[in-house]
Amino acid sequence: MSYKEIGANSFDKLKDDAYKMTFKHSYKATSIDDSLMKTPLGVTGIFFNVGGNAATAKQFFVSDSTKHFLRGALYFDTTPNSDSLGIVNQFLQADMMHLINTLKWK
Repeated sequence: MSYKEIGANSFDKLKDDAYKMTFKHSYKATSIDDSLMKTPLGVTGIFFNVGGNAATAKQFFVSDSTKHFLRGALYFDTTPNSDSLGIVNQFLQADMMHLINTLKWK
């Protein structure tokens, strides 16, 4: 099944929703930087680094733009504090990048 067959969950809507969810953190974020990604396995997407004391500092979405879409975000069950969570965020970003770089669609 392709995005066109799904209707309301088209690629553009999923992409727009991913941006909206990320930018909901604008009121707490000091910055939101996005980076285009393309993995060796041909998966493309956007990785977001959200600065400041936002609820989630790392978010991404990846897709093949026709059939598959995956959105991820890193949340902690604690009050956001970029000073104390910075090291953990960097450590877990490496895990997120590994997941993205090894992702294969079935």
